[in-house]
Amino acid sequence: MFFNKAYFIAALTLFIAEVLIGAYMHDTIIRPYGGDFFVVILMYCIIKSFFNLPVLQTACYVLIFAYTVEISQYFHLVNLLSLQNNRMAKILLGTSFSVTDLLAYSLGALLVIITESIRKRAAESLIIR
Repeated sequence: MFFNKAYFIAALTLFIAEVLIGAYMHDTIIRPYGGDFFVVILMYCIIKSFFNLPVLQTACYVLIFAYTVEISQYFHLVNLLSLQNNRMAKILLGTSFSVTDLLAYSLGALLVIITESIRKRAAESLIIR
């Protein structure tokens, strides 16, 4: 069975950050955009904790998933499923569509791809030496 401890620790750290943002941040930048930015990175780290998948493929799948959830908000999926009174469904699926959320997800995925590329080049340069 595959398990990557570094990604798992990163995922736990990001999860704690997400909870703290949700519980204590009541501003107009970090709460609405930071959480969306970090959630894509969090999902990426969770997947990479348990599956040895290619970076670009994983980042793209996570981004597509995030876009799908956001677009479902445009169509009021929570209401269509009659879950408007279910607090957990509203937290997980969200209730309001925003194009800026799509941008935040995209920037999170882009950071993942850039960071992984830098990590790969650094590892390769150590091997060559």
